Amino acid sequence: MIRSIVMLLFIVTLLPVPGHAYPFQQPSLRNQISTLSQSPEIRHKIDPKVLNMALVGYHSLKEKGKVSREGILTVIDFNKPSIDERMFIIDLKRGRLLYSGLVAHGSGSGENYAYSFSNTPGSHKSSLGFFTTGVTYDGKHGYSLRLRGMEPGINDKAESRSIVIHGANYVSYDFIRQHGRLGRSQGCPALSFDSSQHVIDLIKDGSCLFIYHRNTDYSSSSRLANPDFAAAARGFGRSAS
Repeated sequence: MIRSIVMLLFIVTLLPVPGHAYPFQQPSLRNQISTLSQSPEIRHKIDPKVLNMALVGYHSLKEKGKVSREGILTVIDFNKPSIDERMFIIDLKRGRLLYSGLVAHGSGSGENYAYSFSNTPGSHKSSLGFFTTGVTYDGKHGYSLRLRGMEPGINDKAESRSIVIHGANYVSYDFIRQHGRLGRSQGCPALSFDSSQHVIDLIKDGSCLFIYHRNTDYSSSSRLANPDFAAAARGFGRSAS
């Protein structure tokens, strides 16, 4: 029964609705996917599924006027272990990778691999989903960047949790050699001090950031990563009630 419902929902998402352009139908999105897929560096480093979800959410946020710095997209793939490069900054206009490097997850999310995520203050867990970058400031970790969570119930408490991008001495290949993994933050996507200022300056002031994991709760509830599926699911639920 459940499998039948899931298949029905999938079919519904493919049906055209008059007056509505689905994100995957937009020429700008299709063109970007085509352009980025031609870059060997992007193709070899970023999972195509993750990149496509990031682009769909980016275009959705841009349409809503939430992205004030267009053309820059940051992707963090927490499917990868902390010892691998898993933060990627993409120049969408030129179709090239501007940066790839290490990034830490929250201590409550796991050790080498992140597997548990939260929007709850005090959880010390990373949050998934789409964010926009805010302003920079000098705090206890030095030069840092504020983040705004764009998904209610998923990451919208990022500011009250003080989830920011900052440098940390536990993000380095030396730390990995000593401990077999990166150190962990209190939920922030922490970077090495060697790269943090460069990264922050690349993405500050209103660009889009997407943090991904193959977490089924996130994938089924995000209206930005899967807006058409979520819309179809809501419509099916109303018609069945």
